Amino acid sequence: MKQAACLLLLALLPLPGLAAGQDWARLPGGEFRSVLRYEDTGGLVKVAPFELQRRPVTNAQFLDFVRRHADWRRGQAPALFAEQRYLQHWAGPTELGNAGPQQPVVQVSWFAAQAYCEAQGARLPTWAEWEFAAAADETRADARKDPAWRERILAWYSRPSNQALADVGQGPTDIYGVQDLHGLVWEWVDDYAAMLVSPDNREQGDPDKLQFCGAGALSMDDRENYAVLMRVAMLSALQAQDTTGNLGFRCARDLTGDTP
Repeated sequence: MKQAACLLLLALLPLPGLAAGQDWARLPGGEFRSVLRYEDTGGLVKVAPFELQRRPVTNAQFLDFVRRHADWRRGQAPALFAEQRYLQHWAGPTELGNAGPQQPVVQVSWFAAQAYCEAQGARLPTWAEWEFAAAADETRADARKDPAWRERILAWYSRPSNQALADVGQGPTDIYGVQDLHGLVWEWVDDYAAMLVSPDNREQGDPDKLQFCGAGALSMDDRENYAVLMRVAMLSALQAQDTTGNLGFRCARDLTGDTP
């Protein structure tokens, strides 16, 4: 069954090609301390230089993608890769309706996000890359120890979840030129499933991992970083075909020489 699903996904992935309208920031990478406990490194993670989209993917950008790749339209994407809520907030398979073109696209599965990034000649960022980028603020590469920075991020969690999403690009621009990593939507990462871990090592082989509802967050070293803990908990509770009304994504790509 798993092999058949992989073959079907490969058939649906579009051929890579850089699409118009993508805006990339270069991040230098480096060694930093992750909030996740990595037994082989003691929490230290090395991130290679990479590029990250400055803002989350919008409804307009994803609409262009599904118009070009009919297999990923609502009602045509296989249920194995996109549950029934996939793009349900759009008026139709290729019509936004009341979904603002510059709002971040939500109700997209991990599979659909991965396919979109493949079409840009890119990929979803790893958790380490996302965490590295998300640690920055307007003037510092790592602002995580600043209580004021944390409070600003936590303020987002106090807002009602039924509020309309703002357009992308409204948040402050960090030191790398990236926006909206906090305060707009949650975001898929490539290796989100690796966060399905229990705080008790004796339970690592338990197939019913979803019973822990964000158990990956319980293996964190820096429990004061509640905002990132919530991210890990959210991603840990998902399956790759799931969609939600506050989960979007952005793409990343390796930095090799000069890129446009």
